[in-house]
Amino acid sequence: MLFLSNTVGIPEHEIEMSAVRSQGAGGQNVNKVATAIHLRFDIIASSLPERYKERLLKLNDQRITKEGVVVIKAQEHRSQEQNRQEALQRLQGLIESAIALPKPRKKSKPTRSSQRKRLDSKSKRAQIKENRRKITDE
Repeated sequence: MLFLSNTVGIPEHEIEMSAVRSQGAGGQNVNKVATAIHLRFDIIASSLPERYKERLLKLNDQRITKEGVVVIKAQEHRSQEQNRQEALQRLQGLIESAIALPKPRKKSKPTRSSQRKRLDSKSKRAQIKENRRKITDE
């Protein structure tokens, strides 16, 4: 079971993992052993709470398909078990990032001195432009 919090967890039967051949370095081992892990997790069919599902499906992440399936491929390590742990950690991180509520923004007000500086610079700029005008005798 993959625990996300004290009360929420994902049973192992909902996470589908398959071993595939890895790319990259590894010598002869790459050609013989399937060490990379392909993890698939169906968000809609899972036992996650509805609010978790909604937030996950709203994420704009390339690892989530249009059908609501998370696809993660872990192939950094040379051993299958390490790649399995890596894939589970990535899934856990993805779900935790989706359920973390963003900190609400506090409205700020410009300081008096910044307002004064802005108005002073505006009036100074206006004076410069005023001085550029042609002088007419009236």
